[in-house]
Amino acid sequence: MENKDQSLLTRTAVIEMILSGTWVQDHLSEALKPYKLSIAQFNVLRILRGQKGKPASLACVNDKMIHKMSNTTRLVDKLLKKGLVDRIICPNNRRMIELTITSEGLELLKELDVVIDKTEEQLMSNLTPNEVNALVELLQKLKE
Repeated sequence: MENKDQSLLTRTAVIEMILSGTWVQDHLSEALKPYKLSIAQFNVLRILRGQKGKPASLACVNDKMIHKMSNTTRLVDKLLKKGLVDRIICPNNRRMIELTITSEGLELLKELDVVIDKTEEQLMSNLTPNEVNALVELLQKLKE
């Protein structure tokens, strides 16, 4: 293949990945809309649930976020107001803040698990299980 053809193919692949990522995010956002949660807030809740009751620092949550962002504090503040997370201030170091998910947050995630599973299944419905597996492998290989 000529260099120009390869360049066009590469550009097309990158554009398709961006469009596909946006398409997935739009559908997930729509699924979360009735619950008044953003994808980032949902991600924080899932990270905290994954801690299995152990508190997580703000830095830990930020490191595990799918989209790294500087406004994790603001996300957490919104989740605090909704009663979905608790903030624990370390008595020895007042700048050290740890977070836990509340029982309300866990209940909401239990409900959302069904909604998100259904949405993800719909998003992948045009692909066979083998194609989904191949897609995952190719996307992981791309990041190596």
